[in-house]
Amino acid sequence: MSPAPSSPTLLRPVHIGPHRLANNLFVAPMAGVTDRPFRQLCRRLGAGHAVSEMVTSKRELWDSLTTSRRANHEGEPGPIAVQIAGTEPAMMAEAAAYNIDRGAQIIDINMGCPAKKVCNTWAGSALMRDEAGALAIVEAVVAACAPRGVPVTLKMRTGWCATERNALTIARAAESAGVAMVTVHGRTREQGYGGQAEHDTVAAIKAALRIPVVANGDIDTPERAAEVLRTTGCDAVMVGRAAQGRPWIFADIAHYLAHGTHRPAPATRDVQRWLTEHLSDHYRLYGEASGVRSARKHIGWAVRALPGGEAFRAAMNTLDDADAQWHAVTRFFDHLADHHERLPVPAAANPDHFTLSA
Repeated sequence: MSPAPSSPTLLRPVHIGPHRLANNLFVAPMAGVTDRPFRQLCRRLGAGHAVSEMVTSKRELWDSLTTSRRANHEGEPGPIAVQIAGTEPAMMAEAAAYNIDRGAQIIDINMGCPAKKVCNTWAGSALMRDEAGALAIVEAVVAACAPRGVPVTLKMRTGWCATERNALTIARAAESAGVAMVTVHGRTREQGYGGQAEHDTVAAIKAALRIPVVANGDIDTPERAAEVLRTTGCDAVMVGRAAQGRPWIFADIAHYLAHGTHRPAPATRDVQRWLTEHLSDHYRLYGEASGVRSARKHIGWAVRALPGGEAFRAAMNTLDDADAQWHAVTRFFDHLADHHERLPVPAAANPDHFTLSA
């Protein structure tokens, strides 16, 4: 893929209802990943918008520890966007109100999750198989949110499978029902995360709608972001898995869209600071026992391509103490910074080693 020429118009603000977002680079909602500390980190490092993990519409689960954490937006900069998931219009409307009462300023409807445990209950992307039911949910949520001045957005896939691609039909109906923005992951539910995302569907939806349209799926490099924005005409791109362990990708993309060139790799000490501050925030939200376990994936993503990263990850996963985990990460990056002022090339090309005792 050849680099795009400098094109400042590709990097631009986006409006969702009354909210003006700083730029058109969004963090995708990912279960078990985009909690409040991770969203704040991505926003700090260049993302213009971040959507929460999905919150269930089942009232009996709202008092659970998982949901209470997901509904905790303490200190989070606005606009706060919360994704809700479910199958019943009235329950989804009630869930929207519940989250607005807890600080949500944008409500996002999950019509894209491919997970079996979600689809087996006909939620997530399974909703796309029942267009009338999906529209009823959209209408109910919009009706609950509109009187409170809260815009509703929709995230979906291209369809259930290759023979059931109906994203354009649903997007048109959603716009008519009052949805303020549509995001499309360029895969069917059947594909899961396999194969390659296609964005022709996004282009078709963008051509048909007046509201902002966002492309999601395989936006993993600045070049890819520029290409998708340019060829689809979409208003924004949403980054998911590529931000795991690399939350500065948003600043990298922003620089490329504005200048047509790549930024240098981040300073190793900056990455160390971002990660350790993220861990501290993570422990505060989850507590020590749960925080140490759930932080392992974030640490693993951050070090996996670094010299000695795999060995360090294996050793770090044996630690059950937050202080020990935090200091192990600090020592790893101290060692790395002694040899690399900036984040180095992947480990395959640089076989340094590191252990917890180093």
